[in-house]
Amino acid sequence: MATTTTSPTTRTPGRTPTADRTPARAPGAPAPTGRPVPPSAVASGAIDTLVLGRRIRHLRTARNMTLDDLGAAIGRAPSQVSMLENGHREPKLSLLAQVAEALGVPLTELLRTEAPSRRAALEVELERAQRGPLFASLGIPPVKVAKSLPTDALEALVKLQGEVQHLLTENAATPEEARRANADLRAEMRAKDNYFPALEEHARALLKAIDHPGGPLSQRATADIAAHLGFSLHYVPDLPNSTRTVTDLANGRIYLPQGNPGVADARSPLLQAVASHVLGHAEPKDYGDFLRQRVEANYLAAALMLPEDGAVAFLQEAKADRRLSVEDLRDAFAVPYETAAHRFTNLATRHLGIPVHFMKVHEGGTLHKAYENDGVTFPSDPLGAIEGQPVCRQWTARVVFTLPDRFSPYYQYTDTSSGTFWCTSRVQPSSQGAFSVSVGVPFAHVRWFRGRETTERSVSRCPDPSCCRQPPAALAERWADQAWPSARPHASLLAALPVGVFPGVDTTEVYEFLERHAPRD
Repeated sequence: MATTTTSPTTRTPGRTPTADRTPARAPGAPAPTGRPVPPSAVASGAIDTLVLGRRIRHLRTARNMTLDDLGAAIGRAPSQVSMLENGHREPKLSLLAQVAEALGVPLTELLRTEAPSRRAALEVELERAQRGPLFASLGIPPVKVAKSLPTDALEALVKLQGEVQHLLTENAATPEEARRANADLRAEMRAKDNYFPALEEHARALLKAIDHPGGPLSQRATADIAAHLGFSLHYVPDLPNSTRTVTDLANGRIYLPQGNPGVADARSPLLQAVASHVLGHAEPKDYGDFLRQRVEANYLAAALMLPEDGAVAFLQEAKADRRLSVEDLRDAFAVPYETAAHRFTNLATRHLGIPVHFMKVHEGGTLHKAYENDGVTFPSDPLGAIEGQPVCRQWTARVVFTLPDRFSPYYQYTDTSSGTFWCTSRVQPSSQGAFSVSVGVPFAHVRWFRGRETTERSVSRCPDPSCCRQPPAALAERWADQAWPSARPHASLLAALPVGVFPGVDTTEVYEFLERHAPRD
């Protein structure tokens, strides 16, 4: 599993299994339940002071008590009671006990989590918004939330604030956000050695449900998994261009393109669509959520094609014989090389005790996606993101492009500032150009791998510019003022990511497609 910013395997936007979602609550609406907050929460400061204040005010006015009356009853100035009711003060438990006694209610009544009325809920929502970062960043002066503010105006302000927040979130999928999301997710993957037990268990349960005997997962077995989950498969010529699959949850259908053009393995898109359903993915809240769903779906699809039990047994035997090889894993389970390389990173550290790194590099020299837990230092920007960064020319992932035979496995040792690493790499074509896919390990672990006897060796001094970023002095002297190259950047480098629930997906096109293909009564 490696981070990526490509388009998702698309579930039908707007519909998710009801068991997997909590119905959204309209802004300002009272919470569906009124669970009391335990007194310990008050002591730790984990109480919503705005809701608490509105409950105290509601109970006080219901008893025709003024601020002076309640202040006198608890031995506090009216101004202090007002601060408490407006949520500006964090009360101690002893003070709340006095307030409850003065109002003639049990303490738990004050500590209930729902606002006491629709009006109070709207007031809490607006107060919370005005104290948040959005209002501060926009420089909007706060509105005094008083009894004189009409309820309809209050409701309009709350809804307006919600729409502004929605628009800002929708347009927040910028390249900067994508880089941050990738960096955060890669850090989590590193911390877990890119191994996720819950996803492995999902795969194991699905394979057991179809009585899979182990070994490679056939195309028929893939269809059996979909059928087990209640889906029929429909191969169509007019799948929306921005999607790989579309799932109709209402009618239990998965639509796939006829012939699966541009897909190395026809099983992958279907299994990724199935994975999103099994994992209960809802509409992404933001780009980070979208990216996480994408990675989880890819992981589960790979875990189905290379089941953990069989793949681990195969790898452990290969390690014992000192002949670990991504190519052998690929051939044993009949999957693309990149899928085998991804899966190896899932299992190598947890089951073989081998730290590892993975790289996918475009022939132009930029890093497309990567993973590491072995100490290798990838090029990165100030945000810690690695996608789109230039890879050192001396690394295996770049050297492999210079070989006459670009499609056989290539092995190389590379001495870097963070240690010596051995890598195996091979080139694969795609509609976006050629990519190298590489798997590497620290020198101390190379003894377990095929190709360890290679004599190919290189030295990388990156990020020192003199390593490969700067041209040789003789060439620079001759051509520095005589060259004007016209760059061919990817369009994604020049624009923000497309907005919408699923970045890059034309939702209208998806809905129109489903309308055309929906079964008619």
